[in-house]
Amino acid sequence: MKNESFFRTDGSNYYPNPVCAGPWDPKSLHGRVIAGLLSYEIESNHGDLDFHPARLTVDLYRQPNFSPIQVASQKIRDGRRIRVVDAELTSEGKSIGRATCQLLKCTRNPEDSIWQRPNWSVPSPQEIESESLNPLGGMWEIRHIKNRNDSSQQRCLWMREVRQLIEGQELTPWQRVALAADFASPFANSGEKGLAFINTDITLYTHRPPTTPWIGFEVMNHQSDKGIAIAECYLYDELGPIGSSSVTALAQTKA
Repeated sequence: MKNESFFRTDGSNYYPNPVCAGPWDPKSLHGRVIAGLLSYEIESNHGDLDFHPARLTVDLYRQPNFSPIQVASQKIRDGRRIRVVDAELTSEGKSIGRATCQLLKCTRNPEDSIWQRPNWSVPSPQEIESESLNPLGGMWEIRHIKNRNDSSQQRCLWMREVRQLIEGQELTPWQRVALAADFASPFANSGEKGLAFINTDITLYTHRPPTTPWIGFEVMNHQSDKGIAIAECYLYDELGPIGSSSVTALAQTKA
């Protein structure tokens, strides 16, 4: 099925569909769906219209297989302005990933003049020709902006989710960007010979949720030494900046 969801549910279990397969081993799940499922748990059970999930950190310390997954979460702090939530995924009795999310109370900005990074000046997704490339079985849709095949230069692109995370449920804006955030690793850590780093975490910062389906990625940093890398991308929607995604990664070869 072209647009099969990533997960289906039955009671307290989440069952990964085949499209969840990652790039390193076809028998293991992609890190992006782990981050997506953790964001779903946090938002579904602890979300609040008055609080914005400003920071999500996901630890990816195991490559899980396609066995059923269970999710648990708890509030660590529930203050007037700061809410902190921990969530964990388990499968076959083992922890396969965890997240910490900081949700902040929405108020209003101080009346002051503060420098901020200007919006990027790039073509909209609608102005870029659609590509026939179907990455990883159609996990997402991409429209490259610049330097698609030149990893020695700064690269930019638009990404749009094309699948539901949970069968029968439309993606929320925050789930959309939480799913996308993992792409900072392959986009910023790939070289002329392809991707040779596997990320061990994702940290997503947003000051507002995306208001359009397309998420823009602008590579801002890659540094590596002794098989350890860090990478960062600035994130946009079609109206302007929304935050950033940062990862740490280890040198890796495919199974």
